[in-house]
Amino acid sequence: MFAILNRRLRFTVLAVALCCPIKLMAQPDLKADTFVHLFEWRWPDIAKECEDFLGPNGYKAVQVSPPSEHRAGPQWWTRYQPVSYELTSRSGDRAEFIDMVQRCKAVGVDIFVDAVINHMAAGSGESLTGTRFKRKHFPDYKPEDFHRNCGITNYRDRNNVQQCELVGLADLKTEAPTVQTRIAAYLTDLVNIGVAGFRIDASKHMPADDIKQILTRVKGEHWVFQEVIDQGGEPIRASEYTGNGAVTEFNYSLAIGAAFGNGELASLPEVIGADAWLASNDAVVFVDNHDNQRGHGGGGHVVTFADERLYDLANVFMLSWPYGYPKVMSSYDFHGDTDAGPPAQDVHSNSKLACFGDSWQCEHRRPYIAGAVDFRRQTASQSTVTNWWDNGRDQIAFGRGDAGFVVINRSQSMLQKSLSTSLPAGRYCNVLNKDVDLKSRDCAGNIIEINAAGEAEIMLPAMSAIAIHHHAKLP
Repeated sequence: MFAILNRRLRFTVLAVALCCPIKLMAQPDLKADTFVHLFEWRWPDIAKECEDFLGPNGYKAVQVSPPSEHRAGPQWWTRYQPVSYELTSRSGDRAEFIDMVQRCKAVGVDIFVDAVINHMAAGSGESLTGTRFKRKHFPDYKPEDFHRNCGITNYRDRNNVQQCELVGLADLKTEAPTVQTRIAAYLTDLVNIGVAGFRIDASKHMPADDIKQILTRVKGEHWVFQEVIDQGGEPIRASEYTGNGAVTEFNYSLAIGAAFGNGELASLPEVIGADAWLASNDAVVFVDNHDNQRGHGGGGHVVTFADERLYDLANVFMLSWPYGYPKVMSSYDFHGDTDAGPPAQDVHSNSKLACFGDSWQCEHRRPYIAGAVDFRRQTASQSTVTNWWDNGRDQIAFGRGDAGFVVINRSQSMLQKSLSTSLPAGRYCNVLNKDVDLKSRDCAGNIIEINAAGEAEIMLPAMSAIAIHHHAKLP
């Protein structure tokens, strides 16, 4: 069975490469680009979102949920229990996946796949399509392809973390050449379809060199970032993995949560990018992700969609401050059930995903967040922060040289202040305003005026922000 599946996969890879040659993505522009995690979205919905919103509003890539065949069940985490590398998942089938990739690329939006390669499903059962499996017996793997039976019990023991099973999941021998070849074939298939990059799930549970060996076997150009939860006190460090690609900086999420949760925004310049953190070019950052918004995986006090305007302000800071490659989270409301799967689970349903209801949150469409994506792109040429001001606690302002300026008022009172900027005199649109047309710069009000001395008279209501940049200057 293993040999037959390998032959079938090799044929599929070759067929896609011959029929559909696609120019693959180079390294993202880490200073200008933003990507979004459309968590548990279906492939047709993602394709439409690329065309209708993401492409026109400057998002450069989408992280999608794992596309491989997975364990049956309504919980979100069944997506992270692979049964095979067939492209059949809760989000759709192979044909729908290919259509999504091609439609998104056509409007300038790349696809990053959440690649689950550390393990296969736990125990025994069947996939969502009825493929049966039992412990360490899968269509693609035999028992000898897995590590011994042991659970992770001590995160201060490197060997235990990387050679034993995470919550009972069958742990692959990622050091074995046969396993590396099989994983690389799966990733190569995705690259040949047109996938531009990968999030390597549970990277901390694999030695960095194992990941390196797998990636060297993947054919075609691709970008990688690795999930490594490193908040200090453990032997496995995020910095070990930077030779393979970017790495998640979980300290960022906790620092943002603490600052915005407690109103200590004035401390952020000393906190962000601290000595123990990853270098900016190595770091993928986020306000929250699908794990820690549920209190899982590096959970702590994080700001989430449930915090409403506070969440908007935190994202404005992330997208306007020059550190890391930012990922915007796009969630659904799990209504307190941290295991709950997505609101719509029938991959053959004709129902359309509805944003801003009591289910799909679509944070990436919020005016503050979409506007800050535009600000980031338009100020990327200025990598340093200028004209910093704070009130000692919960009101801050800063510039990006002569390219842009941001003011965030996290307080419960009006911010009224004359602030110095490095922008030329003129009238500017606040790009965070919901009535701004980012292409025509039609402000519909909400104009910031800067005088000949580079000063702006700011009157900013509580729990709000402004962002202006040189391309938002009015005639």
